[in-house]
Amino acid sequence: MANFSKSNVPQFSVDVYQNEYLPEGGREVNAIVTVTSTGGGTVGGTAVRAYAAGSTPDAAVAIMVDCSGSMDYPPTKMRNARDATAAAVDTLRDGVHFAIIGGTHVAKEVYPGGGQLAVADATTRDQAKQALRKLSAGGGTAIGTWLKLADRLLASADVSIRHGILLTDGRNEHESPEDLKAALDACAGRYTCDARGVGTDWEVKEVTGIASALLGTADIVADPAGLAADFTQMMEAAMGKEVADVALRLWTPVGTEIKFVKQVAPTVEELTSRRTEAGPRAGDYPTGSWGDESRDYHVCVQVPNADLGQEMLAARVSLVVPQGDGSVQTLSQGLVRAVWTDDMAASTSINPQVAHYTGQAELAQVIQQGLEARKAGDMDGATAKLGRAVQLAAASGNEDTAKLLAKVVDVEDAATGTVRLKAKVEDADEMTLETRSTKTVRVKK
Repeated sequence: MANFSKSNVPQFSVDVYQNEYLPEGGREVNAIVTVTSTGGGTVGGTAVRAYAAGSTPDAAVAIMVDCSGSMDYPPTKMRNARDATAAAVDTLRDGVHFAIIGGTHVAKEVYPGGGQLAVADATTRDQAKQALRKLSAGGGTAIGTWLKLADRLLASADVSIRHGILLTDGRNEHESPEDLKAALDACAGRYTCDARGVGTDWEVKEVTGIASALLGTADIVADPAGLAADFTQMMEAAMGKEVADVALRLWTPVGTEIKFVKQVAPTVEELTSRRTEAGPRAGDYPTGSWGDESRDYHVCVQVPNADLGQEMLAARVSLVVPQGDGSVQTLSQGLVRAVWTDDMAASTSINPQVAHYTGQAELAQVIQQGLEARKAGDMDGATAKLGRAVQLAAASGNEDTAKLLAKVVDVEDAATGTVRLKAKVEDADEMTLETRSTKTVRVKK
């Protein structure tokens, strides 16, 4: 549980962006909630926190490395995975608990073994890297077993921040989708996990599904040579986390209904179904662990009908974190309001943040729909959806996504979304677009 006695923990703020004005009969209120955490001692994702004498980092990390037979094709893949894991181990702060897991159709403890976690220092980091040299490829893939072993090991540490890093190069062929889902359900809320697919023989929806369920990041590393840099960056970000189990708590008055809650930056992540009840008319939506960062959430509520001139609190947004005694600490709050007016200019104006992120959510959706249509042989449908994606990316200034789209379609006119499907598309380019389709950009100032 979080302990806020340390002087340099992050400070949280909540800012609400909305058009609170509704026309007569209007019932839907949309707001973008920006949550910012500052002052936790990280710079650019790299931890620079100075711990008081005698104190230790409040974190544990499990690194899960795919060791299935396909990791030997080509042999450089396994070598790069070993090197990347060694680089991640070198990035661990002294005092962080850690373990390395080798994943095949079963999960094996590579280091330290015996159901234990090691505590990072010069000696254990060196021992871990020695153990990594013995890793070899052979066997199948059952990712749920890796996740469950990571959960058992991480749970043994008396820490607040529990994090996993998972690398796979293939499809989860040696357990059922139901088994993987059961493992994710069991691990959700117990630790966060970043997932990476290396090469192009893995399933995008499996890797992104793992990261989504465990509130981590997902990405492709098409060239295994890029693994070490990626693992270092992931571990630096993990080392920068200071507060775990932060929840977005929404309280609504009688007669008001939450239509949806989704994270919209830095990625689109649906949270509506993850609500847990938190007392009368209140529910908590998980956000995972925080360091120095800012994220945006789209909250949509349906309010009861009211007369012109009336106003009401549509929702109270709080950031809460659990305490050891079962209570929660409120870190910051913001208010979502509704005001009924007959001023048409006021009630029909769309808040720029709301409009922007509605477009970004649609962008993620049409990319996925377009790629599905392309795989199914529906070229007209794929052209229409990916054309719309090009148009949305251009309008919002999402240049990274626009570049990825340009590897899948030939853009004739971005403004109108006029495109032609490329006759030949590299697997890596298509998978990169699908994996990164939910990444968003913030509103242009």
